[in-house]
Amino acid sequence: MRRVFLSMTTMLAACSSFTPPWESTPPPTTIGARTTGGAASTGVPAGFYRVNPGDTLQSIAGAFGQRPQDIATWNGMSTETLVTPGQVLRVSPPSLTPGAGAVPPVGAPQAPSSAAAQQGVLTWPLRGPILKRFVPGKTNGIVIGARVGETVRAAAGGRVVYAGTGIPAYGPLVIIKHNDSLITAYGQNSKLLVQEGEAVTQGQPVAEAGQDSNGVGSIQFEVRQDGRPADPLAWLPR
Repeated sequence: MRRVFLSMTTMLAACSSFTPPWESTPPPTTIGARTTGGAASTGVPAGFYRVNPGDTLQSIAGAFGQRPQDIATWNGMSTETLVTPGQVLRVSPPSLTPGAGAVPPVGAPQAPSSAAAQQGVLTWPLRGPILKRFVPGKTNGIVIGARVGETVRAAAGGRVVYAGTGIPAYGPLVIIKHNDSLITAYGQNSKLLVQEGEAVTQGQPVAEAGQDSNGVGSIQFEVRQDGRPADPLAWLPR
């Protein structure tokens, strides 16, 4: 299992200030201690990442929802090549041509033709009160109240690109890639029911809900479109 070296303070703090591991425009700090800032302030353009101590090709690939062999190909290296601190790697495809490339995972929604959200494309990972809403520029997702142990289901078909506990504040975390533009993440679980690389269908159990640092049963649910945080409620059925 790939390890993602990320550190955060609390789940709710992460929701407002942390750049998740599937961010497409990474700042040039360690995967485990990112800061805000774009290419103008960091010198690393969108779609690239500056290697930091402790990073491996596998951990970087997992952090950006890519396959190690793809990142190796994009950077003219092999999967056995050791990355070195300071090295800048391409972490997104050199070009994205509609209709080309890998076949979408089983049951995955087709990539939207525009940046507009598609109401109802996703299904609820579980039903519960919204404890924290999405606020553009301030939060990365929503927090849904739940019973501890309640089944968390895939919001759409796709492939699991991360399943682990390498991000402490997210707890046991599942990240599913649905197509080239859409990714969902399910954090703050008590138990994971899927493994990295596994194809999942919409509604398939992927985890069991956990609780936050205050003992409140809930999960963190995030949606990323083209690498940017999106309001999950705009994608879920009303």
